[in-house]
Amino acid sequence: MAKKRVLLLSEGFGAGHTQAAHALSSSLRQLSPSVQTKVLELGSFLNPKIAPLIISAYRKTITTRPRLVGYMYRHQKSFNRFTALALHRMFYTSTKNVVRQLRPDIIVCTHFIPSAVISRLKRLGTDVPLCTVITDYDAHDTWISPEVDRYFVSTPEVKRKLLNRGVSQAKIQVTGIPIHPDFWTHPGKEEIRERFQLSDMPTVLVMGGGWGIMNDEVVHEFLTRWRGEVQIIFCLGNNDKGREEMESNPRFQHPNIRILGFTREIDKLMEVSDLLVTKPGGMTCTEGLAKGIPMLFHQPLPGQEEENCQYFTAQGLGEPITSLEVIGKWMNKLLQHYDLIQLQRAKNLRNIERFHPMQSARSIIDMLENEKVYS
Repeated sequence: MAKKRVLLLSEGFGAGHTQAAHALSSSLRQLSPSVQTKVLELGSFLNPKIAPLIISAYRKTITTRPRLVGYMYRHQKSFNRFTALALHRMFYTSTKNVVRQLRPDIIVCTHFIPSAVISRLKRLGTDVPLCTVITDYDAHDTWISPEVDRYFVSTPEVKRKLLNRGVSQAKIQVTGIPIHPDFWTHPGKEEIRERFQLSDMPTVLVMGGGWGIMNDEVVHEFLTRWRGEVQIIFCLGNNDKGREEMESNPRFQHPNIRILGFTREIDKLMEVSDLLVTKPGGMTCTEGLAKGIPMLFHQPLPGQEEENCQYFTAQGLGEPITSLEVIGKWMNKLLQHYDLIQLQRAKNLRNIERFHPMQSARSIIDMLENEKVYS
């Protein structure tokens, strides 16, 4: 029997969208050997010279002009009309050729740009079911198109937002955000500590995301006040400059401090950590959720990061860093009430099933098995 083909399309605007595509790909192949997957960052694949320049400009904008990002987020409706037309002009022929060549049975988009492009292709005759995975705990207008056959969303609250925007209930499924299956497992901590040369002591993991944009010297140096009693792991992603500066700073040259660059083993580092300090991206928050780890959120960007932060704070799973006193409070909790933190983490893990691990992958497989419904 021929394998079913799933084409997963993303964009490189932050690491989370493509991580979600790869996570979904892994889950699909784990659940069904009859599924073949292909992950592409559409813009980079179709135009490898221009796409990195656009992504670099976006990265500079979010680090230097976050208010502009917030403005664009709040005015997505008019922005979407313009971008959809521009993207259609830029990518229509090339994307149509990719779809024709790969012959997918389903297309899954984890970013709104390829979702908009495929939606226009469907409007003009391409007949492939389209699933859109909303990778945050909010939904804006750029995600929405009549041509989308199924939306996979993180929470019932996001489902309600889509319903309020006129999306049919039959098209929306609450599945949680897809993360790599490794985050739902809990391997032995001793083996992980030995592998990373870590000690068995209260541990804080500080993450800057794939781009390493959380480079707050004040927060980082404040954390080192507890380096004698708390183990601190700084994971700076692809921020090589920030990592080199930190490594040369005497404040961070201590046996209880680890400084790491990009790694594909965040699941293991979260497993042996007791507190996560991070930007509130949708993927990272969901990974922390899967591990049951309490989170402190650093300077959320206006827009989806603010929404993510508000959701996880309301759920009692995290807290924004509104001042250095918040960090001090949690560090003292680690030292004085460590058992209570472990009990809360165990409670979080017992409730994890309500966040539907692997459900988006199962739903795609159901669609493949009932493809006549979408033909």
